[in-house]
Amino acid sequence: MNIFHSIQDFKSGKKTIVTLGTFDGVHIGHTKIIEKLLQNTSDCDCETLLLTFFPHPRMVLQDPTAIKLLNTMEEKSILLEKSGLQNLVIHPFDKDFSRLTAEEFVKNILVDSFNIKKIIIGHDHRFGRNRTANIDDLIVFGKLYDFEVEQISSQQINEVAISSTKIRNALDEGDLKLANAYLGYDYFITGTVVKGKELGRTIGFPTANIAINESYKLIPQQGVYVVSSVIDNITVFGMMNIGFNPTVNGEKQTIEVNYFDLNSDLYGKKISVSVLFRIRSEQKFESLAQLKEQLHQDKKIALAFIEKQN
Repeated sequence: MNIFHSIQDFKSGKKTIVTLGTFDGVHIGHTKIIEKLLQNTSDCDCETLLLTFFPHPRMVLQDPTAIKLLNTMEEKSILLEKSGLQNLVIHPFDKDFSRLTAEEFVKNILVDSFNIKKIIIGHDHRFGRNRTANIDDLIVFGKLYDFEVEQISSQQINEVAISSTKIRNALDEGDLKLANAYLGYDYFITGTVVKGKELGRTIGFPTANIAINESYKLIPQQGVYVVSSVIDNITVFGMMNIGFNPTVNGEKQTIEVNYFDLNSDLYGKKISVSVLFRIRSEQKFESLAQLKEQLHQDKKIALAFIEKQN
């Protein structure tokens, strides 16, 4: 997959089949749209192209903290590459871009920059300055500038819109089963292993502390989870705590993973953690001894879950 970090960077000698949107989560609804793009290239010498934006438009036009996203841009790129998409254009979104008129967007970007043959878009998609243009206007522009417009059905676009929101809500509530069902894969977080207080070592549960640089990344509800990671090309399982470590009077939220059967030095490594199952909420214990006993119980539950999956 070719990745371009602005519309101006995109170069291709072929016509394109285009879609656009935030594609947050790259979930099952999104993959259906990409499948439509790929199907449309079977009878023409065209390339697929997805136009997305960063920052998310709501972060620019509303409160920058108004929304937490399911993917960082790096995670989104990895997921889209797996889909078979040929070209991903990540354009910097700002207020100047938001002021483009509908015809400026169509002529300057879709036609002149992307050499568009066809656009596949939701029936309720709005675009242009103040989002005043709709699918009917796009059809008119298509006739004017000689490209096709294919509408995604209301049922399908509802899947795309609703499931992103449902996934966020499910993760906020700790419902991994629902979230992962909508995603079509296990939700994951990506970060760098940093030094922590190393208290886990003292009770036999050493942890990798995961630091996530992207403040907009959605972190699941606080609690203890069964997780997996691929480290040095080997899948390893473990359990993760998201929370404030109240037993030892923690002052800030941390993400800590205790991997089973792993002795590698992970400090400084960037790893992805797939979140498989929620064991329980975070609790405050009267002593480290009680915490240690609970962690042994959590591990039994985790190992039983892993055994079922395998």
